[in-house]
Amino acid sequence: MKKLILLLVLASIMFGACKKEYLDTTPTNSLASADAFTTTTNALLVLNGVHRFTYTRSDQGAFGFPSMMIFGDMLGDDLVMNAVGNGWYNNEYRWITHRNANAGNVDYAYRYYYQLLVNVNLIIENIDNAVGTVAERNVIKGNALAYRAYCHYNLAQFFGKRYVKGTVNSQLGAPLKLSSSVAPQPRETVENMYTSINKDLDDAIAIIGTARPNKSHLNINVVRGIKARVALTQQEWGIAASQAAQARAGLSLMTNAQYLDGFSDYNNPEWMWGVNHIDDQSGFFGAFHSYLSSNYNSTNIRTNPKSINRLIYDLLPTSDVRSKVWDKTGSAAAIVPPGGIRRPYMTQKFRLNAPTLSTTSQGNVPYMRVAEMYLIEAEAKARLGTDDIGARAALFTLASNRNPSYVLSTNSGTALIDEIMNQRRVELWGEGFRFFDLKRLNSPLNRNGSNHTIALANVFDIPAGDVRWEWLIPIAEINATNGLVVQNPL
Repeated sequence: MKKLILLLVLASIMFGACKKEYLDTTPTNSLASADAFTTTTNALLVLNGVHRFTYTRSDQGAFGFPSMMIFGDMLGDDLVMNAVGNGWYNNEYRWITHRNANAGNVDYAYRYYYQLLVNVNLIIENIDNAVGTVAERNVIKGNALAYRAYCHYNLAQFFGKRYVKGTVNSQLGAPLKLSSSVAPQPRETVENMYTSINKDLDDAIAIIGTARPNKSHLNINVVRGIKARVALTQQEWGIAASQAAQARAGLSLMTNAQYLDGFSDYNNPEWMWGVNHIDDQSGFFGAFHSYLSSNYNSTNIRTNPKSINRLIYDLLPTSDVRSKVWDKTGSAAAIVPPGGIRRPYMTQKFRLNAPTLSTTSQGNVPYMRVAEMYLIEAEAKARLGTDDIGARAALFTLASNRNPSYVLSTNSGTALIDEIMNQRRVELWGEGFRFFDLKRLNSPLNRNGSNHTIALANVFDIPAGDVRWEWLIPIAEINATNGLVVQNPL
């Protein structure tokens, strides 16, 4: 079996715990710690391990960034569960898991980001002395800085209150992890977290450049894309629009034929950043396609196909290619695994291609696409209130690509923002954005009038600003720090 470089260090304990527990420092697919940063060649192997860790399986429902994407949409209003199935993600969908400080996935989400942070901090601390060219050091350090920002950004959104522009933002986020030490630290304010996030992104943009080995690595386009996401969350509309436009510069949208190809092609021109799953590195039942594809032969897919909120789907004209990646009727035309049940509005967006259907669930997963950058640019310009023309133009480029019959919008103000957000909900379905979008916009959860059912969804309404928009801090972290890390409101 091919072997990818694993992380040099994976802290298997909570971030604030008092002792260090590391993996064997000299496994066959890793480097001895003394050798890890002597050269840029060796340091790149450590960085490769970081990339690999973004989709490494820890448990059946815990597999890095793709599992965080599932969390983000299970807590929204646009992903619909059709059955209990074999139980996976039911309590996330029901808004139960993230409010349980003892829940395994709460512990995993918190611990996972801090494991990544320990490792990227090791790179940042050591790369300047590695033998190699300045350009090689800058690429590695730029990746590490961007990862550090990305981890802190996600921690702030999961575990803190929303950022509100024009206020002090003294509400607590998560501990800032700016060194490889595992010494316990208290939670930082949301304002200070975003200050650190933006500094790391700006420092990365200054040095990282455009070159990279492949799309699993970051380059300046991806870092600007992350910066655009952060600015959108901070309601910095001008920065968001500018960074999104720069992030997509020179990149193209996919064709309609590619849109119907199952979102599994890592070489798709629209993918800016994502997973290139190696064929013999199977996740089996612990990978994204085990739960959100239409055709992987797992119990979860067979018994609980996922659907889109019919209210948002029914806004799509039949001339829009996106209307074809869900099956409105649940008819025989839908692609499902053998024996799989069918439900209206079921997803056909994510599909695995043979011969992987019954043996593995590995599949390529997009972390960032060009379409998102057009949507950020359009939304930010519309919310500025001074550039509806620019907002319409950005939206037109994307929407006319998906729907040849689309005409340039004449909407303005709230109507234009609503049109853009509806496009965003359809375009980015299943890619992990909806919980964060509702939270950043201070919008309520509203599943009413759709194909959600109370028996499965449990909750239909969560008011904006409710304490339930914050994930609880894992009880193991609070215990390990002797209360230095305090809990969110219960």
